[in-house]
Amino acid sequence: ATSRGLEHAPAGNEMPSAEVQADYDKLCEKLRKLTHLSGTMELLGWDEQVMMPTGAEEARGNQKAALAGVVHDAKVDKEIGVLVEKLWPHRETLGEYERANVREAKESWERASRMSSELASREALLESKAYSAWVTARETNDYPSFAPLLGEMLELQKEIYRTTKPDMLLYDAAIDAFDPKMKEPRLVEIFKAVKDDLAPLIKNIAAKVAADPSLHEVAAPLRGGPDWDPVQQAAMCKEIAGAIGFDFKLGRMDVSVHPFTGGSHPTDVRITTRYSEENWIEGVAGTIHECGHAMYEQGRSKEHMDLPVSEALGMAVHESQSLLWERMVGQSLAFWEWATPIVHKYFPHTKSCTAQDMYHAVNMVEPSLIRVDADEVTYPLHVILRFEIERDLFSGKVSVDDLPTVWNARMEEYLGIVPGSDKEGVLQDVHWSGGAFGYFPSYSLGAMMATQLFDQAKEEMPSLEADIRKGEFAPLKKWLNEKVHDKGSMPGSADALLEAVTNKPLDPSIFMKYLTDKYTTMYSL
Repeated sequence: ATSRGLEHAPAGNEMPSAEVQADYDKLCEKLRKLTHLSGTMELLGWDEQVMMPTGAEEARGNQKAALAGVVHDAKVDKEIGVLVEKLWPHRETLGEYERANVREAKESWERASRMSSELASREALLESKAYSAWVTARETNDYPSFAPLLGEMLELQKEIYRTTKPDMLLYDAAIDAFDPKMKEPRLVEIFKAVKDDLAPLIKNIAAKVAADPSLHEVAAPLRGGPDWDPVQQAAMCKEIAGAIGFDFKLGRMDVSVHPFTGGSHPTDVRITTRYSEENWIEGVAGTIHECGHAMYEQGRSKEHMDLPVSEALGMAVHESQSLLWERMVGQSLAFWEWATPIVHKYFPHTKSCTAQDMYHAVNMVEPSLIRVDADEVTYPLHVILRFEIERDLFSGKVSVDDLPTVWNARMEEYLGIVPGSDKEGVLQDVHWSGGAFGYFPSYSLGAMMATQLFDQAKEEMPSLEADIRKGEFAPLKKWLNEKVHDKGSMPGSADALLEAVTNKPLDPSIFMKYLTDKYTTMYSL
């Protein structure tokens, strides 16, 4: 089958010549093979976390290392470079999706080709050592034992970015790895607007709760305990997942220590969550969150399947999909008016609880030491703290040895609480041990994008809230399929996608209005 360059109008009036079309088809063949190889690697990773027996760790490491070599060779295939070079001067004769494929292939090939196999091996080896050291340091609350490897990882990432993205500032290159085209000055501008407005909101809520602690009382049956059988929770969450739009013919749902979305292809999307008797809300929230990621994957373009243009547009956009479902839908009163009878069905001991009781239980605001446990109001401050520390690490303003002190001081300044140990502080997240500097901003950028997209959806679908109340989620899913999922990486950046869908780039004031309106009402501020 040819990958027609004529499907979407070309930029000019020209049509691609037969030679250009033939080169484009050849490039697509190479790119599809690379996608199939990467999907196999993804599947090995999913299996490792969900199914693999613990005794197979060494064998799996060898399998992944062998496959990583094959994937790297396919990425740096010289023929891809030749085809991209031939197509680049004629890209304006291609349609917009085809042009985006050439753009993505060019960028990916150039960066991969600059990365020597020696550098890739060093990174893989250090990732393994640093991860293991982080696990031990976290368990034993021993930051000094991890610090040397963290310092080594920071320097190695700088070396990789100098090599693969020589035209970028180092921290911009780190951010770009997760959110294409996003840069530090833009993040500073976005986060400043949010930080300035969040502090008084958090302070006002805390004062209100101090004056009336009953505001944080949860209805007794919803407090967790032996009544919350994890097997029943799993059955309930599976029903909710199917109702909101996760397609079980193209995916499956399992349990893992840390919830995640994996799989090998848009037709094979695998989500995991976890259940505990003490915190049933975690199972529901985790399920809805991962369903948001999964529906993005399942909704990717069929027409451009297995090509770079069909891939997700960075981590912030991916988080916007999970957080739109988890927060804008799953933490709304309308959702709980639909979901409360489902909870009653699986857990009869909750029959005295109303939708309002459920809504109250899932929306309480209280500063916490651990990022993953934070509510939607305090969460951005956890992200801003990490962003500021990463920026200072890359500029040399802060050293790796200083991190626990800097971390604790900023926790006290931003959230009014201080970790009792580094395990509850600087050692809590896995990201830096794997070299994932620049990832954290994606979480809050995603939350802001979610509110902006949901606002636009409400404007275009006035019955959206009523639909959610009735458990009719298909119109929202269809809207997201068309506006976000099907577009893939074609727009090139999160801001460009938002401009196309909402007529403006990311606007943090929409996020702040959502939080202020919702919690002013909830806490009668």
